[in-house]
Amino acid sequence: MARNLCEQCKRPTISCICAFIIETNNKTPVLVLQHPSEVKQSKGTVALLQRSLNDCQVLIGEDFTHHTDLNKLLSTHQPILLYPGESAKVLMSCDRQNNNSTEEKKQPLLIIIDGTWKKAYRMFMLSKNLHSLKQVCLPTQLANNGQYLIRKVAKKNALSSLEATCYALALLEGELDETLLSNFSYEKTNKIECGRYKGILNKFSQFNQFQLSFRK
Repeated sequence: MARNLCEQCKRPTISCICAFIIETNNKTPVLVLQHPSEVKQSKGTVALLQRSLNDCQVLIGEDFTHHTDLNKLLSTHQPILLYPGESAKVLMSCDRQNNNSTEEKKQPLLIIIDGTWKKAYRMFMLSKNLHSLKQVCLPTQLANNGQYLIRKVAKKNALSSLEATCYALALLEGELDETLLSNFSYEKTNKIECGRYKGILNKFSQFNQFQLSFRK
């Protein structure tokens, strides 16, 4: 017998995610490079992210070296790859456009790799066109502040793709006060305010609880 599906999110009505969508206008466009194995992952967060942000595109694959759509975007934008590689520098608000060079006049494009740590590494290594991009990572206070409770991750408090994207956007768009990070305490469990992206993160927290309810 066929299951009833939500017309919007295309998921079984019992696991519909529409209640966790909150429309948010991001100034910086987002591009997610998603591993094929993540597409139908019920606990994945990219579906929430893409439907919440007004400018978020998802490309599916493993080796993007010759991907026409990606290479076109790389040529027309100022790409910023959120990936904690060896050459990655800590992302700060000063990474927003601040000079008049031809490259800096292009619109920034935040690129995220969505997959397990092992698969994301493989995707990066295979995709030669990503190697020359500006690589950034999140400040430690953010990178270790994940609330991804519903899925086994490689390290404790690792961020979901949704959380990492929201934190990165908040930094790039001046929605996050970096002076607050120096006073952040994990013991006090105080939240890091992310301006316009607070709503998405709150909905993500509710999504976690919703998914956990199926385990009871």
